[in-house]
Amino acid sequence: MANKYRLLLFFVLLQQVSWAGGIKVGTGRVSITPELPFYLSGYAVRTTPAVTKVHDLWAKALVIEENTSSRIVIITTDVLGLTSAITETVVDRAQKKYGIARSQIVFNASHTHSGPMIWPALSIIGEYDAATIQVFTRYTMDLTDKLMQAIDMAMQSLVPMTLSYGNGTAGFAANRRQFTAKGVANGVNPTGAVDHDVPVLAAKDAEGKVKAILFGYACHNTTVTSNSNIVNGDYAGFAQIELEKMFPEATALFFTGCAGDQNPIPRGTLELAEKYGKELAGAVQVVLAGKTEPVGAPLRSAYTTTKLDFEPVNREAMEKELLDSSRFKQRRARLVTEAYNRGWDMSTHPYPVQAVRIGNKLTLLALSGETVVDYSLKAKKAFSSERLFVAGYCNEVVCYIPTQKVQAEGGYEAVENMIYYGMPGPFKKNVEDKVFAAINTVMQQIGVRKK
Repeated sequence: MANKYRLLLFFVLLQQVSWAGGIKVGTGRVSITPELPFYLSGYAVRTTPAVTKVHDLWAKALVIEENTSSRIVIITTDVLGLTSAITETVVDRAQKKYGIARSQIVFNASHTHSGPMIWPALSIIGEYDAATIQVFTRYTMDLTDKLMQAIDMAMQSLVPMTLSYGNGTAGFAANRRQFTAKGVANGVNPTGAVDHDVPVLAAKDAEGKVKAILFGYACHNTTVTSNSNIVNGDYAGFAQIELEKMFPEATALFFTGCAGDQNPIPRGTLELAEKYGKELAGAVQVVLAGKTEPVGAPLRSAYTTTKLDFEPVNREAMEKELLDSSRFKQRRARLVTEAYNRGWDMSTHPYPVQAVRIGNKLTLLALSGETVVDYSLKAKKAFSSERLFVAGYCNEVVCYIPTQKVQAEGGYEAVENMIYYGMPGPFKKNVEDKVFAAINTVMQQIGVRKK
């Protein structure tokens, strides 16, 4: 009997040693609320800066470590979108300080339309003077520093934890591509594609307490519309606040899915944003209260860049836009014409695609730009044997990324958005093929094959 207890004690100790030497998790968070007054981004009709806030905006970091050479760093931000200048600067600093590879760092923006202008993204939406642009520039530089601070905090707080994964559902996202006699409008398409999945990744400490919650949803953070000019994180901000009330020791990080053609319905008030935030937080709580699947080592990651082709710049069309009554078309045409006259290449857009895999079950596929929901649905079908969360708004947000179907139908996601993003677009019809070729590349590199 004594030998039996010794053997049992041996296995308990062995399990503890194995657990302690396995996955480590750390989190960090830094407020990125701008000093007010400050111009917000996302709605072109705003002409004055915001002077009040509902709650703070945050940059949060989640570091998952297998060993010093095998890590995944996930950074979430309550902003409309990040630029490559910001993310690549942070990547360079993290590589030099911690030896973290480019493929191991994923950035995501919540795409709140009640967050600060991230210069020069969407510079077309306003005619800003030199002093205001200096304010934008200082904020962008400060944001870059704060993203690194969040990583530092997460790296310094690494402790052994267990990871588990599950899925919930939230129903307030609706397809917004409404077909009318005049073409595709921004409205409600009750039969259009949606992705109501709520993926959840949770980290718990040795006592079983939830310390980190990474959760996502494919819906625009546009519950609060242009009639409001107050800083807030929209439904995603409220959801994170609610989850951190439910789990006081946890850091809640929101990850935006392929929300390019998805809106919360109905929309228009802060009260609705708070309602949807609580609905989403409730969906996450249900997942964590139920049965979740454990995940862990090994950690794998892959990163590639493809080139998306633009239709050739029509110089005459740009010259006509310079004389157009729309100030947004005028501004876009000025940018494109100046670039054309300087001989800059406007034939392609470099497009990053990334994948990180936790264990042999769970993969986060990170796509940049405002990807429409069909990318998520098609990727999940193509890799149906994998627990897959497809995210948009990763690493940089410079325009919409339509599928071939959306391109053929037209509308804002295919054509008009390029005006506000200052792009020469639209893309050629092969954009979807190019994106999925890159997806296949990174998925193969992390060991995930098509079904």
